[in-house]
Amino acid sequence: MNDSKNQDQVISDTISLRYDYALGEVAGKFMDGLKEGKILATRCSKSGLTYLPPRSFCEQSFEPCDSWVEAGLSGVIEQSTVVIRGYEGKRKTPQAVAFVRLDGTDSAIPNYVDGLDLSDPRAAMKRIAPGTRVRVVFGDKREGRITDFSFELEEGGAKA
Repeated sequence: MNDSKNQDQVISDTISLRYDYALGEVAGKFMDGLKEGKILATRCSKSGLTYLPPRSFCEQSFEPCDSWVEAGLSGVIEQSTVVIRGYEGKRKTPQAVAFVRLDGTDSAIPNYVDGLDLSDPRAAMKRIAPGTRVRVVFGDKREGRITDFSFELEEGGAKA
């Protein structure tokens, strides 16, 4: 069926949602590290893998991750995008977001990439292409939330 008279209809609604997230031991330690200006990752001694975001168990050995390490404060973009449509109450769009593998880790963590000219999203995407080096920047006010830090291009934004 092709009912063309309804194709331009839009339904608007307001949704308010409170969400409580129980941190648990691993996420709790990670968030405590953010308060101190540190990015903590878990490590599995059996596989040698270092996980960021931290994980309780290793996906390769199926053993518990048995130590904590401080991740580097620079890394490489694995994947990125420019978000054009956002959520009410969050950062105004457009915003750049990237999954970054920080130095010393084997997985990538997502966060905002700040300091970019986003007036031309296509040009911005080229600046945050996979392989581009970025650094962690902590905010002045740290609350133990993922938004306590973001990424910025390293000087020159050179690819790794």
